[in-house]
Amino acid sequence: MLYLECYSGISGDMTVAALLDLGADREKLLDGLSSLGLSGYEVKIGRRVKCGVEACSFDVELSGDEDGGSHDYVEHEHGGGHEYGHGHGGDHVHGHGYEHGDDHVHGHEDSHGCGGVCVHEHGAGHVHEHGDGHNHGHGHSHEHRNLADITGIIRRSGMTERAKETALRIFGIVAEAEAKVHGKTIPEVHFHEVGAVDSIVDIAAAAICLDDLDITEAVISDIWEGSGHVRCQHGILPVPVPAVVAVAGAHGLYLRMTDTRGEMVTPTGAAIAAGIRTRERLPESFRIIKTGMGAGKKDFPKANILRASLIEERPQAGEVSRTGEVAEAETGLWMMETNIDDATGEALGYVMERLFRAGARDVCYLPAFMKKNRPAWLMKVVCDEENREKLEEIIFRHTTTIGIRRYPILRTVLPRQIRTVETSYGPARVKEVRRGELAFCYPEYEDVARYADQSGKPFQDIYEEIKRQAEAF
Repeated sequence: MLYLECYSGISGDMTVAALLDLGADREKLLDGLSSLGLSGYEVKIGRRVKCGVEACSFDVELSGDEDGGSHDYVEHEHGGGHEYGHGHGGDHVHGHGYEHGDDHVHGHEDSHGCGGVCVHEHGAGHVHEHGDGHNHGHGHSHEHRNLADITGIIRRSGMTERAKETALRIFGIVAEAEAKVHGKTIPEVHFHEVGAVDSIVDIAAAAICLDDLDITEAVISDIWEGSGHVRCQHGILPVPVPAVVAVAGAHGLYLRMTDTRGEMVTPTGAAIAAGIRTRERLPESFRIIKTGMGAGKKDFPKANILRASLIEERPQAGEVSRTGEVAEAETGLWMMETNIDDATGEALGYVMERLFRAGARDVCYLPAFMKKNRPAWLMKVVCDEENREKLEEIIFRHTTTIGIRRYPILRTVLPRQIRTVETSYGPARVKEVRRGELAFCYPEYEDVARYADQSGKPFQDIYEEIKRQAEAF
């Protein structure tokens, strides 16, 4: 299970970086991206320090005079002027907003609310991206790709089928959001080549890494977002930008607004979160297997890092964990305790036998001193819920106790099996216990005792020899 902590927002490149830091195979990622057949970009994977914390970085740099729009403009609330800042996480989605004449806007956007989306509107005041072969000195041609075109790119790639489905699901979320923002149908929404290249790379990269890590479930924290305004292709927009709002609204993402100036959540990042989330809350009890850090480009007052964790929920009854453990159900076992200071050893031995026959998981006596320093025994009984009342009846009937303490317990049990091995003394039963890749063998007492009697050798020597021979198999 993956847990993404989006306390500094989320973007496509931050997600990929965090997954790489979590252990996703870099060569598989690069091979998968190469199979897309796209050109005009370069992937750079490195390390970046944020607030003293080192994290992985993943950058998609576009060829040509422009870098794909990796900057944004953050407008001040009180008018007159703007702050020029670096993009949040390298989704390359923050358009430069170049204006070419009256009512004609040409921008390099990927998913900044207008998302690099080319919406054709003909007539007065139209917004229109330039067609094939139209070059403004950026060093690259401009193509329009709609969702069907991008689907073909993904389908023809060498990515695994699971990675393809993940990527297409995320791109579908982006397309739905952009169509809603612009009031168009999904086929009418086109992704400009400059925006689409790095958008395809970010989303495909995330899908490849998720597949390599074998992520089957994901939990997304509240997604923290900044404040203010950003300048994009179609003008100045409030944070969160419309596409992020559309994704969050359609897929039930929880946003938490902050006073941090600037955009912390990109539509690509929001779409990834929506596309991979399988449950809203963390398990009540879990352990962390591994963590990874993905760094964004901006510097905020707090570390601009997306933390990803591989976590494992506490196994339920009969389930085997990653380490080979089998855990009992959390509410299925009880511990019963009582102090006994006026029972004979024979009586206590009889009670133990009766408790085991009645279904007790474990019974033991511990020496104790009660009030007035009277020596006594502390009886401890582990049992299932279904047997508890029956075992209490045995204790009350056959001992002098007048009260039993009880409380639910958790237990982790290593998987075990009894197998018979051929030894130099003859066949012997051995209990084999496993934890992950480790295996332990424990000879059964009755067989060791029998061979000790037959051979005249010490019990411990027989025990160690059977154990050694069993572990050799």
